[in-house]
Amino acid sequence: MLQPVSITAISSISPLGETTADIWKNYQNNNHCLSEKLFGDIKAMVGQLPSAVKLTIKSLQTSDSHFKNLDPSVLYAIYTSRKAVAEAGWTSKDNFGINIGSSRGATALFEKYHEDFLNRGRAQTLSSPTTTLGNISSWVAHDLQTQGPEISHSITCSTALHALLNGVAWINSGMCDKFLVGGSEAPLTPFTVAQMQALKIYAPLTPHSQQQNYQCRSLDLSKKKNSMVLGEAAAMGCLERGISKNALAIIIGVGYATEILEHNVSVSSDAQCFQRSMTMALGALNPDEVDIIVTHTPGTIKGDSSEVNAIKAVFANNTPALTSNKWKIGHSLGASGILSLEMAVLMLQHQHFINVPFIKAQTPKRIKNIMVNAVGFGGNAVSILISKQAV
Repeated sequence: MLQPVSITAISSISPLGETTADIWKNYQNNNHCLSEKLFGDIKAMVGQLPSAVKLTIKSLQTSDSHFKNLDPSVLYAIYTSRKAVAEAGWTSKDNFGINIGSSRGATALFEKYHEDFLNRGRAQTLSSPTTTLGNISSWVAHDLQTQGPEISHSITCSTALHALLNGVAWINSGMCDKFLVGGSEAPLTPFTVAQMQALKIYAPLTPHSQQQNYQCRSLDLSKKKNSMVLGEAAAMGCLERGISKNALAIIIGVGYATEILEHNVSVSSDAQCFQRSMTMALGALNPDEVDIIVTHTPGTIKGDSSEVNAIKAVFANNTPALTSNKWKIGHSLGASGILSLEMAVLMLQHQHFINVPFIKAQTPKRIKNIMVNAVGFGGNAVSILISKQAV
C-alpha cells in the first residue's frame, strides 16, 4: 500500500436483506438464512434473496426495456451499484472506475440458451452478447453513465476482492481517484448446483431442516462431511483516494498470492497462498495488531482446515478472533469476498464481534484492525486489511 484508501460506501443484496439496518439485525441472531430449493429432480439447501428483494429486482427489469433480456447477475449488480454510488454521493461527473466480477456470470441465461440450442439446433440472437462476462461491468457503466475505466473479470471465488485490489492499484497509480468494485453472483441454477454436488463438497440435505440445524459448518474443524452451500448475492464498495471524512473504514493493507496446483480445486494443507497474501497485507504491521479475521472457509473439510492452518502459521500463538458468514448465507462464489468485507466494516462500526454459533465463542480485546480473506479454485488468495483509522 503506497497510501491509504477509504471505503466510503458498501451496498449489498443477500439472504440477509438489502438495508444496512436489516443486515446488521440479522447478524445479531444465531439463525441461518438458508432454505430448501428444488432444481428439477435435485433438492438442495441454498441461500436465497428475500422475496421482497426479488420483487424489487423484477420491477427493475420491467421498468426499462433495455434490461428485459439481462441475466439476474447483471440486474443484481445494477441495483446494488446504484445504491452504493448514491450512498457515497458520487455522480457521473466523478468519472469513477468500475471493476465488477463474477465467478459464474450469466449462469441462468446461459443454461436457458443452451437448452434452447439443443432443442432447436440454432442459437437465439442475443445468446452471445447477453452471456459474456463483460456484461456486468458494461451494463453498470452504461446505467451509471460514468466515463472512467470499466473492467470485468473472473477469478473464481476471490473475484470480488481481486476487483478491490484492482481499484486500489488504479487509485495508487494516480490514474483514478475513485473506483466502484464488487461482485455479483446468481448461481442458484440446476447445472451449477449439480456441478458443486459432483465435486462432493456440497452439504448433504438432512430431513426436517430447522434454523438451529446448521447445514453449512464453516469454521467447524470437527465436521466429518463437506458442508458448502450456494447462495445468491451481489455487493459493491466505493473506494476513494486518501482518508475521506465519510469513510466507513480505511484499507491499510492488501495482499495476494497464487500457489502451485496439486489438483484443479486444491490448496495445500497449510494454504501457502494464504500465508503469503496475509503476510503481504500485514506489511510492517505487527501481526498482534490484527484483532479479527473474516475467513473464506466455505464449509469444506480441506478448505476450512488449510486456511486455519495458514492463519496459525502467520499469527503463531496470537491468533485473532475468527468468524465467517457462510454458515448464515451460503457461499456466493465471486461475490462472497465483498460480503465478508461488509461484515468486517459493520463490526468496526458497531464495535461488536459476530461469533459463529457452533464453535467456541471468542471475544477480541478490541475491534480496530480486521483482515478479510478470500480464495478460489486455482489457489488465488487475497487478503485485505481494514481499520478504523490509517496506520
